[in-house]
Amino acid sequence: MRPAKPTLTGQELEIMKVVWKLEKATVRQVYETLLERRRIAYTTVMTMMNILEQKGYLQKQQGDRAYVYQPTQPQSQVIRSMVREFVDRVFNGSAEPLLAHLVEDRHLTEKDLDEIRKSIKSARKSR
Repeated sequence: MRPAKPTLTGQELEIMKVVWKLEKATVRQVYETLLERRRIAYTTVMTMMNILEQKGYLQKQQGDRAYVYQPTQPQSQVIRSMVREFVDRVFNGSAEPLLAHLVEDRHLTEKDLDEIRKSIKSARKSR
């Protein structure tokens, strides 16, 4: 079994979301996308993308003028791993307290609750 990748910081996750959406991206493309939402330095984006490559979340290939980065894993797989790590760290591996907390704090809408019910039914059928 290969070792788990280091978890993503908030800024790294923000960059990864852009790359997942674009599928392949240069630093300039990610920078310009992030700039639409907030101020950020080009060099910060470049540094963060290099860190993401070192962590194994991105791989780069030489393009015509610049490196082109692409994700090494699908978004769903990375998020699943992050959620699992969070549940393990905060709730000792049990997802039930997380769901109870969300329901008690009213963070779930009726639509959310309906989707959870459907997911539970589906999970029960597949077992």
